[in-house]
Amino acid sequence: MGAQLIVIAVALFIASLLVLVYALKKAPRTPETPKPRQDPLAFTAMPAEYGPRQLGPGAIVSHGGTDYVVRGSVTYREGPFVWWEHLLEGGDEPVWFSVEEDDGRLELAMWFKRTDLNLQPGGRHTVDGTDLHEVERGHAGYTTEGTTGLPPGGEMDYVDYASADRATLLSFERWAPETPWEISTGKTVLTGEITVYPASAG
Repeated sequence: MGAQLIVIAVALFIASLLVLVYALKKAPRTPETPKPRQDPLAFTAMPAEYGPRQLGPGAIVSHGGTDYVVRGSVTYREGPFVWWEHLLEGGDEPVWFSVEEDDGRLELAMWFKRTDLNLQPGGRHTVDGTDLHEVERGHAGYTTEGTTGLPPGGEMDYVDYASADRATLLSFERWAPETPWEISTGKTVLTGEITVYPASAG
């Protein structure tokens, strides 16, 4: 009798395993959702050293053998786009350092005020022997911190020019509708040409 019970128990166990295996095979499989393909050349976020938390008043920017201190920063916003300009002091004259992401690329440039130029936006321009064409114009809101020579916030107009290789830049900026255009010329710089030492916290 005991042997028969053991045989019956084993048979039931085997039968339950067969039922379980059959049920697993019949169970519908949830299709895996394919992951979207990513741009292999894109950076996922602004490099920390160029972001607003690190690069701001009190930070040091080293470029071309000169250490500049950031005296103030301007944050521009136009629709979903944000970019920054930082006033640097330390060389022969003040310099503006711009940081912008455009079409997935980080663009850095050094800018110098040009009060010697008598130009207006429109058409093509030749400055210092370089031909420049208009690449962008718009209207942006801005906020400031530190020393910039601007109010805490407001709106401005801009018209940007560039050479064919985008290495030489020209910018017109106007801080109120009836004020004259301020003119600056710029040179693009590579990330490897700049070292940023963040401002100490508090």
